[in-house]
Amino acid sequence: MSEALWEYCDSRGMDVRVDAEAGVLRGVKVLGLASRNGRVYPAETLLKAMPLYEGAKVNVNHPTGNPTGPRDYRDRIGVIRNVATRPEAGLFADFHFNPKHQLAEQLIWDARHAPENVGFSHNVQATVTRRGQEWIVEEILQVQGVDLVADPATTRGLFEQLQSTGGIVWDDLSASQLREHRPDLIEQLCGALREEARVAKAEAEQLRLKDAAHERELKIRSLLREHGLPDPETDTPWARALVSESFWRSLVAAPDDAALVRQIAERAQLLERMGGYRPADSRRFSSPRSRDQYQVDMTFQADSSAEEFVRAIT
Repeated sequence: MSEALWEYCDSRGMDVRVDAEAGVLRGVKVLGLASRNGRVYPAETLLKAMPLYEGAKVNVNHPTGNPTGPRDYRDRIGVIRNVATRPEAGLFADFHFNPKHQLAEQLIWDARHAPENVGFSHNVQATVTRRGQEWIVEEILQVQGVDLVADPATTRGLFEQLQSTGGIVWDDLSASQLREHRPDLIEQLCGALREEARVAKAEAEQLRLKDAAHERELKIRSLLREHGLPDPETDTPWARALVSESFWRSLVAAPDDAALVRQIAERAQLLERMGGYRPADSRRFSSPRSRDQYQVDMTFQADSSAEEFVRAIT
């Protein structure tokens, strides 16, 4: 079953070439791929419709009476020729107009300076099928009229403004229209945002871990001072022996604060049994205090564990 469709299309954003002397506007947009209310014109539909638009008469403004009735001769301004299809955009053609028409000068100016002020309004008979949220125009059966209309902004409520790759009215584009007609773009944008969020989350996690490591290091140094143990970054060999690299790693890897305090307290108790640590009295600790000094030198190393250290001085 066929039905009548009114469609509106302008040449906003198109590369319209004006030949004023010959009375030709080349490259005007005749029909787009999708309309505002969800009608979709597949490429094959436009391809089959090309002969119907070839030679179509163009009149000024909409008819005042029956849209299929005869038009006033004074309304006739030109004809559509050289119709071609662009799969990515729609139907395009050359509009041959009468350069002596009373509106020709105005038409030329608008085409050169404000093509959004001029558009074609179509009255066609077509077969339409609904697929999901879209109406698919399967075939255009007859082009009943093509009218040249002005000021499309005021006729938007009566006629659909066709939007395609080359003729989108960006100021009027909404999120719902994108979701309806270009869900692939929505998914592409959402995918990019998800990737940005993932990268930002990873960077934030790295910063969090870095801050946590710094806080743990500050806490360890504070607890070492609290328990009378030296800072391992000092130049004193004895300090580096008491808080060796392996002992420091074990402190960093402590599962919780309680375990951290316990490890430091045990090392401090061991030092207390040795007689304490006094950095100023460096000569006191310049050699082992064991009776058998040679035995201590051979068995105790700076990176030895606490147990080995105890055995060395016992």
